[in-house]
Amino acid sequence: MKHARLVAASTVLLAVAAPAAAPPFDTPAPVAFLQDMNSGAILLSKQPDYRMPPASMAKMMTVYVAFDLVKRGELKLDQKLTVRPETWAKWHGPAAGSTMFLSPNEQVSVGDLLAGIITLSGNDACVVLAEGIAGTEPAFVNLMNQQRTKLGMTGSNFGTSNGWPDGGVTHVTARDLATLAEATIRDFPDLYKTYYSKPNFTWGKTMGGADIQQANRDPILGRVPGADGLKTGHTDEAGYGFTGSAEQNGRRLVMVLAGMHSWDERVQQSVALMNWGFSAWRLKPLFARGKHVGDAQVQGGAASTVGLIAPRDLGATVPLGMGGVLGANRPGDAPPMKIVYDGPIQAPIKAGQHVADLVVASGDTTPQVMPLVAEADVGEAGFFGRIWASLKALVGLA
Repeated sequence: MKHARLVAASTVLLAVAAPAAAPPFDTPAPVAFLQDMNSGAILLSKQPDYRMPPASMAKMMTVYVAFDLVKRGELKLDQKLTVRPETWAKWHGPAAGSTMFLSPNEQVSVGDLLAGIITLSGNDACVVLAEGIAGTEPAFVNLMNQQRTKLGMTGSNFGTSNGWPDGGVTHVTARDLATLAEATIRDFPDLYKTYYSKPNFTWGKTMGGADIQQANRDPILGRVPGADGLKTGHTDEAGYGFTGSAEQNGRRLVMVLAGMHSWDERVQQSVALMNWGFSAWRLKPLFARGKHVGDAQVQGGAASTVGLIAPRDLGATVPLGMGGVLGANRPGDAPPMKIVYDGPIQAPIKAGQHVADLVVASGDTTPQVMPLVAEADVGEAGFFGRIWASLKALVGLA
């Protein structure tokens, strides 16, 4: 039986001088989205659920699938894949868009293909990797859509491994791209650090035999402190887009811009949005990692409640001008934080299990939702414990 969503808000309060309005930011980009990964706060949202062609930003999902296989040990970074002549014939030359400059029958490692996809946006590298992993590109696309479903990207679908125009089969939303970017950073931190911030990559030869070095197209890399990813995209249909991330002083932002008219506009707007996210907002600490935040009711357990703790340092993102101290327990100063969970929570419960959320209201921004985990194991109640719980419920004491 599904229990009601319980809210415990009476004792956990957020205190600030007064609710503050979000600082203004305007962009000509028709689609814009900016989120603080630390708090979950959405700092800017402009057509976040509009379905659009991603162009090469779709390659982030190709990389996510490969990273997942590497993490699980099913794919090796030094594993060699062969460039099929048929694949080379389709994905070389000016009409094939961005290229890694692969050669037919060339043996290329998975690691080099990943660099060719992320840094060079190689359409050829995507297809070679897809075929090497799944046998055919359509079979690989099935893996992309499986991951899309797992990540909850409800407004997106993939029809190719590289985002090449396919009559609308491949489409995404800005919110989904941000979800994918955050999942990549969260799930594969070492691989992300290794591959996404390369300033350039060298592969292939010119007709004269010289090495071909291409620069990373990331418009904020080297322009915004802490910038380290992710992926640009451009087609005539999609315009110029970018999904990016940067971290400063332990605070990480993820942004999406789409539908811009030129390379220069993409650079200017991407830099401006990310700088605004860091300069106009700040992260105020709430609870340190491991700090007890509250308690949740337990059903069928050896204990009637379980402590809730912060699984990491938790903080709320607030406008720079908002004063006061967070977590000071002054009820008159601000709206409360609320502990929310589906409960009573059914035992057994494992320590560290995500069982509740901390929901914070801050000015006129959307509520910020952060996870809370169980402080300790709670086993199932024994026979007499279950009898006692039933008696208490019968007389209204539970």
